[in-house]
Amino acid sequence: MPQSLKPSLADMRRDYTKDGLNEADAPAGPLALFQQWFDQACKTEQLPIEPNAMSLATVDAQGRPHCRTVLLKGFDKKGFSFFGNYQSAKGQQLVANPLAALCLFWPTLERQVRIEGQVERLTPEESDAYFHSRPLGSRIGAWASPQSQMIASREVLQRQLTETEQRFASDDPPRPPHWGGWRLLPDCIEFWQGRASRLHDRLRYRLNGEKWLRERLAP
Repeated sequence: MPQSLKPSLADMRRDYTKDGLNEADAPAGPLALFQQWFDQACKTEQLPIEPNAMSLATVDAQGRPHCRTVLLKGFDKKGFSFFGNYQSAKGQQLVANPLAALCLFWPTLERQVRIEGQVERLTPEESDAYFHSRPLGSRIGAWASPQSQMIASREVLQRQLTETEQRFASDDPPRPPHWGGWRLLPDCIEFWQGRASRLHDRLRYRLNGEKWLRERLAP
């Protein structure tokens, strides 16, 4: 691309005008508002956007932060659930420091939700139930892939996949002992609604004992 046609990052901007977020329209607790926003995102966001895609931020034993995209697979009064390999980098980081943050962004609606709190493992029964709801290929992959470990080549992974397919050729693969779910127990949830001239709406819910406190933050 010629130098004169390169886009300038400083000039890349978008004004947000879709909606507002007022205290009068916000419930006393955050779960009802999250359910409302998530339902709207499911109806509005188009592929390749996945409305349940979220950033998961963790911190390792040395205090180094890490961030990746995972999929939200459940939420209720207990918290927000996601799944993966317990021996992966994120799994080891959550053992070292069981505090994490989630961030969901829905660009069509010009909305973002940030969630922070402590993380615990789901029960084996909860992990079993979700694992057996997954497509067969995903269940096989959970056995075949040593997630986050170094491998020599793509061929190594393919060979492990073939061996795993043969191993479970006549049996339904059970959930691997190293694979399961986590639940983030929120103590802080912030709802961000884009507004014109970068004067966005930000409502934060903080857990105080058993009661949620709602606060407005400056953009």
